[in-house]
Amino acid sequence: MRMTILLAAVLLAGCGGAWNDPYPAAERGRNILYTAFTERPKHLDPVQSYSEDEIAFTAQIYEPPLQYHYLKRPYELIPATAVAVPRPLYLDAAGRPLPEDAPAERIAFTDYVIEIKPGILYQPHPAFAEQPADISRFYRLQDFPNRGTRELVAEDYVYAIKRLAHPRLHSPILSLMSDYIVGLKELAQTLQKSALAGRHGWIDLREFSLSGVEALDRYRYRIRIKGKYPQFLYWLTMPFFAPMPWEADRFHSQPGMAEKNLTLDWYPIGTGPYMLTENDPNARMVLERNPNFRREIYPCEGEPGDREAGLLDDCGKPLPFIDKVVFTREKEQIPYWNKFLQGYYDASGISSDAFDQAVQVASSGEVSLTPEMRAQGIELSTSVATSTFYMGFNMLDPLVGGTSEAAKKLRQAISIAIDQEEFISIFMNGRGVPAMSPIPPGIFGYRDGQAGINPVVYEWTEAGPRRRSIDEAKRLLAEAGWPNGRNAKTGEPLIVHLDTTATGVGAKARIDWLNKQFQKIDVQLVVRNTDYNRFQEKIRKGAVQLFYYGWNADYPDPENFLFLLYGPQGKQNGAGQNAANYANPHYDRLFEKMQAMENGPERQRIIDEMLAILHEDSPWVWGFHPKDYTLRHAWLKNRKPSKVGNNTLKYQRIDAALREELRARWNRPVLWPLALAGAVLALFVLPAALSHRRREAAVALKVDGRRAAGN
Repeated sequence: MRMTILLAAVLLAGCGGAWNDPYPAAERGRNILYTAFTERPKHLDPVQSYSEDEIAFTAQIYEPPLQYHYLKRPYELIPATAVAVPRPLYLDAAGRPLPEDAPAERIAFTDYVIEIKPGILYQPHPAFAEQPADISRFYRLQDFPNRGTRELVAEDYVYAIKRLAHPRLHSPILSLMSDYIVGLKELAQTLQKSALAGRHGWIDLREFSLSGVEALDRYRYRIRIKGKYPQFLYWLTMPFFAPMPWEADRFHSQPGMAEKNLTLDWYPIGTGPYMLTENDPNARMVLERNPNFRREIYPCEGEPGDREAGLLDDCGKPLPFIDKVVFTREKEQIPYWNKFLQGYYDASGISSDAFDQAVQVASSGEVSLTPEMRAQGIELSTSVATSTFYMGFNMLDPLVGGTSEAAKKLRQAISIAIDQEEFISIFMNGRGVPAMSPIPPGIFGYRDGQAGINPVVYEWTEAGPRRRSIDEAKRLLAEAGWPNGRNAKTGEPLIVHLDTTATGVGAKARIDWLNKQFQKIDVQLVVRNTDYNRFQEKIRKGAVQLFYYGWNADYPDPENFLFLLYGPQGKQNGAGQNAANYANPHYDRLFEKMQAMENGPERQRIIDEMLAILHEDSPWVWGFHPKDYTLRHAWLKNRKPSKVGNNTLKYQRIDAALREELRARWNRPVLWPLALAGAVLALFVLPAALSHRRREAAVALKVDGRRAAGN
């Protein structure tokens, strides 16, 4: 009887839902998007955050004044909190207005006056409410008993821009923006020298003036930049230029807060559609709808094909659609992929291991989903990303860096030897385009065909570009003083070091492949693995020789890629984004001329000249531009790929009922093995149990007989 009851309990346990559901039962059927992240975010403070892993969160929380139209391509700037996209007002050196068609050399300053919409409120936050005098017992933001809010005002944007110069925050764009925003460099110097800078307490930036940025009234502020810089408007879409209320800065600067991670790096505060309510970067992060979010509606126009794809079905409906977004950390691709197939993640990329399972490629090169994927209602989106992945040389390193002919030829030889076409074929299933320069397809300045090849690494043939031979790479290496991979004077082997964060499935295969590439020219490669934070620290200090890096477009302009090799942006000396620490005065002069120009033949000519310099100097091993393949389930609506716009969660919608139905169908417990196992177990256990009961009964009879005889 006990065995029967136990078996029935086991069989009935699956009736309330799938046994493999990784989420709480209370979440079933709710309006929640489930996704994953692989690297823990280091910075959530907008003044410091500058990585793809971080902007997945910050772009949903903070609101700069401008954003990109979600559907239109080419990308179009539209207001976010601003009333309108500001028009530039050009001024001469005396501050007198100039006409819109004034030549760039006459323009000393450009003013942008941004007007924000009234009535926008911040998310509920303890910084806006009075708290108990003793806060030492509070260890999480949720522990503070009181919440409040207030209206967004122009001064919050001014305060945020001042934070770029904060001496303890180390903003990655301070160096670049100091060259543009009038007075920012001077403010940084003032704050650094200030007696306050040496303390750990709050620096009230309201007490310091920034000549190029000021609030004109409650809802308007002005930014003055040096010269003409049309790309500045793109920067106004990024979290660096999102507002920061001084109350939040003061609140999180209280003594003892940093030791408990009660900082803006851990608890962002914004006016956006979502707020971070759970932060465990090693396991799970949760965004929830901001109850104070302003009224914003889904777009009613896009590009051709959007209507047919259903991307305009929600025209005019209020945003956001999703109540909650749950991010789960997945360090390995296989569990990520399996959970997607089971319906527990709503969208997924495609790893190399799963490529053949998901996608089939016709002889014509046309890509489509496999029948198995189509049977599940999964949909595929493809696009060439506005991204560049590369291997950088540290140009300050005495071996691989420098401007000598020998150093150039060493870098050129390595660039030829590393076969990017083979890498794309083996490890990316062909999902990439070999890079000829930093500029990816789809960005002005990129050239296709013979005009766009890197002549140092490729030669042009009737069949298209062909990588130069290994013999040519060996010749360059010998001319660099390393014949057969050995020092021409001492005979010592040439050893180079690569720093990487490569871990997980496939990492060893990639490293083995890379070793073979160097062995082709008799160079010994030593790979030094490290964690992400340590790797970033080594890059910042220039303590590397070779390293892998990538860049996603912040905005759709060639300047956003070419500045990665601009000398004043050097990572070690300028704390900028030039991780290779490359500096070429001729290149820098051309960059400074090109960046202020409108797109046209003259700008293209200058870009061509800049790329020729880069080809010759070879500060990077030009890697590849990836092709993005994204899968989504049928219940995830309004998802359109974008590498430039990042505040995309508010547009997406979940059909939770359909998801629940399909999850249940795909994850039905297979009970017959349990029933069979139970039956087999019963066959073995039941005879033993009956025999045991017979023995107990026989013993009882004997005892009773003895008692009767005794009586």
